[in-house]
Order: sequence, then structure tokens, then C-alpha cells
Amino acid sequence: MESGLRVYILKRLGFAVLMLLGVSLVLFTIMRLAPGGPEAVLIGGEFSAEAAAQIRHRLGLDRPLALQYATWVGAAVRGDLGRSFKTGDPVASLIVDRLGPTLQLTLGALILALVVAIPLGVLSAVRRGSLWDTLGSAISLFGVSFPSFWLGIMLILLFSEALRLLPPSGLSEYGKEGDLAERLRHAVLPTLTLALIQMAAFMRFTRSSLLEALGQDYVRTARAKGVPGRQVIWRHALRNALIPVVTVVGLSLPTLVGGAVLTETVFAWPGIGRLAVGAVFERDYPVIMGVNLLVAAIVIGANLVTDLAYCLIDPRITYS
Repeated sequence: MESGLRVYILKRLGFAVLMLLGVSLVLFTIMRLAPGGPEAVLIGGEFSAEAAAQIRHRLGLDRPLALQYATWVGAAVRGDLGRSFKTGDPVASLIVDRLGPTLQLTLGALILALVVAIPLGVLSAVRRGSLWDTLGSAISLFGVSFPSFWLGIMLILLFSEALRLLPPSGLSEYGKEGDLAERLRHAVLPTLTLALIQMAAFMRFTRSSLLEALGQDYVRTARAKGVPGRQVIWRHALRNALIPVVTVVGLSLPTLVGGAVLTETVFAWPGIGRLAVGAVFERDYPVIMGVNLLVAAIVIGANLVTDLAYCLIDPRITYS
């Protein structure tokens, strides 16, 4: 690894630590200052002020806010994210149990969006003004116009209720948890819901970037030398056009994670999103903190990987 790249990575890692601290501090403060608390959920129904005070004392919520945050940070540095107020289980174990389904959903949606969007974007750019270009623009407009929860409900009504082709919710059928084909059938609708939204953005950026690249001098020179058209597009123009697309892919991760929260709720998908939504309603502060810290770390890491991917796409880019 060259020294310039090593220094760049170290700087980004240091910045990531500061970002995580900032995110945790803001989130911790907002949660503690918000009205209501876990005592109302834990006790339920009518409760006295004395009972609420006992619950808050047992959970350590009656201590000064700065001391609570310092205690949480000290434990988080050691890998201890605390225990759920609701179940008493370690937060890290709850997150690990739900992480697999969420990664399956988000990575599947990202791969599907890229596999479909990039060829459609190339086709729209090469055949500008044609029927394919119009169709691609219509798909792009459709994808960015509808929220994920509405799109998910419509897909359930069409493919599950009307056509009876795919299951409407869950990770698998009861008793068939180890059946790979059954798990894939359950993953189709939520993955498609999440992918359609990203597909639109990726296709639009691929089309616009490739149109700009096709007008450059090096493309005209390659064509004048008799280089085949497909080789000009896929080996020369598209490689330079992918740089802004890679940026969009990296920046789309927060949208993917945010969309996963709604998509998992609609499809009863047992992932991080449903865990976070349940924790918010139950005022389960440790779980909320743990989930948001994980999401922030994933987003920051994805941005770093995106920056490093520039070198692979365009060797002219250096970090020295």
C-alpha cells in the first residue's frame, strides 16, 4: 500500500471515530430529552410516580445525563452496548441475530438495482430518443415517485393477493426455515421493493454520465481509429462514466437502510429495521443507540470504500 493511500485511510478512520461520537452524542441527548420514557412501557396501564421513579433508578436514568453518556461510551468502546430495557438481552446479541436478514435484503436490492440499472442506462444513452430511452425514463420516473411502503403494499396486493404467486411476509414458512428455495421466494417482494427505488437513480446517473462521456475527444478518436462500437462504449466510455455512478451508489446506502426500515415493517421481515422500530415504540434506549451506531458505522465505511473504488475505476486518481 502506497504511503499516500495509507495516510488517507488513517485520516478517514480518525474522522469516522469523531463522526460516530457526534452521532451518538446527538442521539443520546435527543432520546433523554424526549417526553415519555421506558417506565410507561415497562409498567403499562396506570402507575404511580413512586413506581416510575423506582424503574428509572433501576435503569440508571435518574443519574446526570453527562454521566449516563460517559458510562455508555466507556462500555461501547469495550464492545458492550448494554442490555435491552424490554427483554434484558444484550443489545449486541439482538443486533447480530437481526443483521443477517437485513444484509440479505439490502445487498440483494443493491445488486439487483445495479444489474438492471446500468445496462438500461447504457441502452438509453446509446439509443437516445428511441423507444428504449423513453421506456427507461418512464421506469426511472416510476421508481422515484412512489415511497417504499406504498410500493411494497401494491406488490403484495398484486403478487400475493391477486396472483397468489409469492408469499406476502416473513422470512420463510414455519417448519421450512432451512429450505433455501422457500427463503428466496419470501425475499423476492421486499428485495424488489427496495431495489426499484435505487434502480431509478442508478439508471438516470448512468445515462447522463455516459452521454457526457460519449461526447469526449477520446471517444471520437477511438471511433475514428476503427475501434468497434461495443468496445468503445463498454471499455472506454463506460469506465469513465461509472465514477459519478459509484459516488451515487455509495451515497445511496443511507437511503437503502432507511428504506429497509419501512420495507421490513411492511413485509414483517425480521431485520434491524423492525428491531429499531420496535425499540422506538418501547423507548428501549440501549437498542436504539446500538442500532443507530451500527448504521452510522456502515454508512461511514461504505463512503470510504466508495472513495477507494475510484482508484480501481480510474488509475489516474491517486491519494498522494
